[in-house]
Amino acid sequence: MKLLTLSEVTKSFGGVTAVGGLSFAVRQGLVTGLMGPNGAGKTTVINLITGLLHPDSGSIRLVESELGVAAPHVIAQLGLARTYQNVRLISGMTALEQVMAGSFLKRETSLIASFLHLPAARRRMRALEERARHLLSRVGMADRADVLAETLSYGEQRRIEIARALGAEPRLLLLDEPTAGMNAAESHAIGELIHRLRDEGLTVLMVEHNMKLVADFCEHVVVMNFGRLITEGTPAACIDDPDVQEAYFGKARDADRLGALR
Repeated sequence: MKLLTLSEVTKSFGGVTAVGGLSFAVRQGLVTGLMGPNGAGKTTVINLITGLLHPDSGSIRLVESELGVAAPHVIAQLGLARTYQNVRLISGMTALEQVMAGSFLKRETSLIASFLHLPAARRRMRALEERARHLLSRVGMADRADVLAETLSYGEQRRIEIARALGAEPRLLLLDEPTAGMNAAESHAIGELIHRLRDEGLTVLMVEHNMKLVADFCEHVVVMNFGRLITEGTPAACIDDPDVQEAYFGKARDADRLGALR
C-alpha cells in the first residue's frame, strides 16, 4: 500500500523552481531512501511533506489525507513524525523528559486537569513516563534516561531524537540525514536501528547522502536532482544508473569511489 504519495509537486522561489513536477510514493512497511546531490531539492521536499512549505501545484497525500495546505501540527497528528538534519534537543531536559515531550501530541487530558494536577492528569503523566522509558529501550538508550540530553554523545542524541519522534506514534517516520557527522560504525548502528523499527511495523522515509547506508538498509530508493526525479528502484539499480553517477560525480566518474559502495 502507498502510505505517502507525491504527484506532480512543484515549488518555486522568486522564479527559481526548487521542485519541478516531482512524483514518487513511499510504500507501507519499507525503508525508502531519498537521495540527491547538494542542491537537488531534498530539503524543500521534506519541508513540503511536513507542512513547513506548501506546494504551488500538485498533490501530497498521506493515505487518504491531502497534506498540501495542512499546518505542521495537523500533519503530525495525521501520523507523520520527523527528525532534523541538525540535532534539536531542548536544553536542560533529561533524555526521558525529551522523549516525554514528544508524546504530548497525543494529549488525553485537558489543560485544566494538567494545570491543577488532577488524578487523571497524574495518571496520564505516569503513563507518559512509562511509555517514554519503553521508547528509550527501543532505541538502546534505557540506561541513559536520567542523563541531561546535551551531555550525551552525538550518536546518543540522534537516538534520543528518534525516540522522541516515536512518541507521537507515527505511521511514517521521516529521518533527515540521521547519520550526518557519524563514523562508519555509528552509521551502521543507526541503520540497524532503522531496520528494527521497520520490523516492528514502522514505515521510514530516510533522506541520506551516505550511499553505503542507503545500499545496506533501504529497500527502495528515489533519486532527484535539480528538483526533478532522476530514477527510482532498488539501491543497486539506482547507484549503477549512469544519470545518478553523473549527478553525484560528474561525467568523469570516480570508479574507485563507486566500487567502495558495492
